[in-house]
Amino acid sequence: MSTPSLLDDSLLERIRSRAADYDHDNAFFTEDLDELVAVGYLRALVPTRLGGLGLSLERVVAEQVRLGSAAPATALAVNMHLVWTGVAKVLLDRGDDSLEFLLREAGAGEIFGFGVSEGGNDLVLFGSRTDAAPQADGGYRFTGTKIFTSLSPAWTRLGTMGLDTTSDDAPRIVYGFIDRDDPDVSWKDDWDTLGMRASQSQTTVLSGAYSRPDRIIRRLEPGPNPDPLIFAIFANFEVLLAAVYTGIGRRALELAVEAAHRRTSMKNDGRSLAQDPDIRWRIADAAIAQDGIGPQLVALARDVDEKADHGAQWFPKLVGLKIRATENARHVVDQAIRVSGGSSYFAGSELGRLYRDVLAGIFHPSDAESAHSTVANAWLGPIA
Repeated sequence: MSTPSLLDDSLLERIRSRAADYDHDNAFFTEDLDELVAVGYLRALVPTRLGGLGLSLERVVAEQVRLGSAAPATALAVNMHLVWTGVAKVLLDRGDDSLEFLLREAGAGEIFGFGVSEGGNDLVLFGSRTDAAPQADGGYRFTGTKIFTSLSPAWTRLGTMGLDTTSDDAPRIVYGFIDRDDPDVSWKDDWDTLGMRASQSQTTVLSGAYSRPDRIIRRLEPGPNPDPLIFAIFANFEVLLAAVYTGIGRRALELAVEAAHRRTSMKNDGRSLAQDPDIRWRIADAAIAQDGIGPQLVALARDVDEKADHGAQWFPKLVGLKIRATENARHVVDQAIRVSGGSSYFAGSELGRLYRDVLAGIFHPSDAESAHSTVANAWLGPIA
């Protein structure tokens, strides 16, 4: 017997029904978030002893595929909180309790934002343009600008990082958490984008924002690092991101099938396009592509849960999944657009919105260039 979904069909339909208005108004998904909080969705990966639902990453991935099929922007924004709880869970499962406080606070209702991305920083986790200034008490003050900070109107804790250039062992990448009520944190109301509009991933400005000593979780050398935190971030970010875009592909395929049955052809005596060989080929092509991503997504999520040992192949597998899922979703949406015809070009079209939303997959790390470099290095070794 299959496990009932945490997100039942009626909840998903309510969420889907609001997505167009959020997109049109460039508004945050407040009602969606309220309902997701009410069913415990943001506590899904938190152990039961810490106030959560104790679900596996594999289970949450399945839920995110469903949520992504209903409202991609909502799913993408919620992902950022789920990533942090997933990171904390991965560490705890491997005997590292440095983020147990995060799980406890998430279990009590705190919402975590992901404040890592910076304009012009293609090193991502391995470097930073943000200054991390050590304080006498062991805390740090962060000064810099973070972009694509999803959940900007709602997060209560922000996980961030910066570069310490002044300590005796500098340079060090410092990871810490700051509170929303810090007077040295501000936001720019600058999220007016092509797609994923409801995520409200605004720019966050840190002007000496303080992370107290017990919220500083790592000080790492810049560059690739074997620390478990880096693996945990990569694993959760890439797998959960792939789930959202897999959901977009699933919904696009559904809409394409509906359109093929609904549309008719005067050239074929008014028969539905579901009888047209060219349209049938496009639907089949999209379905084959969509079927191919699911098994890899589930398998890698399960491997994270079960602490599988992929050694040096872990990162190639993770970045490969992200690239395959996002590019696959773009292909499926493109085929669906071609099947559905000109009606999908109108602003109010759900498929047109998916076409805009799915483009965001290009910009999430790891990008195609970085991912291919990671995989090439794993198979061929670094360039001499």
